[in-house]
Amino acid sequence: MDNGDVAIDYASLDWLELPPLDTETIWAILNESISDLQVNQILWHYLGYRYQPTENAWDLSQVAPDWRESYPTPPDFIASRPATVKLTRSIQPEHKQLLKEQLGFKGYKIGEFGPRQTRRATAVSWLLAYLADRV
Repeated sequence: MDNGDVAIDYASLDWLELPPLDTETIWAILNESISDLQVNQILWHYLGYRYQPTENAWDLSQVAPDWRESYPTPPDFIASRPATVKLTRSIQPEHKQLLKEQLGFKGYKIGEFGPRQTRRATAVSWLLAYLADRV
């Protein structure tokens, strides 16, 4: 199972109802008010991954070919640097600053962040770009 260097037992996951993709959810991701699992599930959903529990398999029909090839099972974006790098690279240049421009996010303070927070900020940047592409 290639999901970004981390073994995930998808069948045993607690599949949570996704919150609406709005400013409140975006800030909840940045402020760590929602779990890493839920952040992953949000990203998986908007990347097109659909888990079929009765088949214990993923429906990849809505996943872009480059993601489908690299990650036939969705990666753990919080734990996997390579998956997060791919997520960052998939953000169009014109959307790279949306975190600052739309939210006024100035970043985390030195000493108060690590890879986990950086990956959450990347998730938010990607989600903001996703929304911008749909307007």
